Amino acid sequence: MAPQWGFFAHQQINRMAVFTLPPEMMPLYKSRIQFLTDNAVNPDKRRYAVVDEAPRHFIDLDVYADTTRETLPRSWSAAAAKFGADTLAMHGIVPWHIQLVKYQLTEAFKERNVRKILRLSADIGHYIADANVPLHTTRNYNGQLTNQTGIHGFWESRLPELFSTNYDWVVGSAEYLEKPQQRAWRAVFDAHAALDSVLLIERNLTAELGESRKWNFEDRNGQTIKVYSAAFSAHYHERLRGQVERQMRASIKMVGDFWYTCWVDAGQPDLKKLARQVDDDTEQTETAAEQQSWLRRLFKAREEN
Repeated sequence: MAPQWGFFAHQQINRMAVFTLPPEMMPLYKSRIQFLTDNAVNPDKRRYAVVDEAPRHFIDLDVYADTTRETLPRSWSAAAAKFGADTLAMHGIVPWHIQLVKYQLTEAFKERNVRKILRLSADIGHYIADANVPLHTTRNYNGQLTNQTGIHGFWESRLPELFSTNYDWVVGSAEYLEKPQQRAWRAVFDAHAALDSVLLIERNLTAELGESRKWNFEDRNGQTIKVYSAAFSAHYHERLRGQVERQMRASIKMVGDFWYTCWVDAGQPDLKKLARQVDDDTEQTETAAEQQSWLRRLFKAREEN
């Protein structure tokens, strides 16, 4: 299964990205900040119900012998011609999909379609955040190939939940991206460069502290579950030297940059007027109906199988 940030991290990233935007975009984005926050997790919710959703969250860079532009084309058409669309999907398509949603969001701005703008803004925020996670760039996405199973949820869920209250969320103002496709690829390569430390530090710390100090049990929602201990988590987080915070900050800035770039490319429509077109109740009702359709498809798929 494609990896995912924890719900908390995705929601925080979309929420804080709003504050990077210029005043001209605030009437729509600030007034709908809760929608953008709540719906940051929609792509994860539909992964099991919507065909072709899962590959949009990751890319296994380590399956390609060479990842230069010549051997792993940055444009979808060239990559599909070289490897085949099915092969690309098998190993993840997140940088290409970010570019597709960027185009869709720009078109939504041009159409002055508020519902599409908000839905696609929430979605692209999710995919951008995924692209910045080191474990989204490898076949070994959950440490299953190195006897480190569980590290995926540890890095992207447990650590932010425990330590993000001390993170600095101020990342500066959104900037126009001259080459958004190049920015998406830089994100996955930067994340992949951090992968070795993610795995090596956890392995070394486990050897030092032992399995007994690595795990603990907590009660959640009436159930007792096995989790990485607070002490082990603190040591790991410290040795990562701010890595999780850096990747979350990079995600926030990148989300703001993409939202702003789409708006500029669409001719900078008046978002104050658009903000008055759809009320929150309508948005929430339509979103709830859409999510119910995902559930129906999921249950139907399970029955057929």
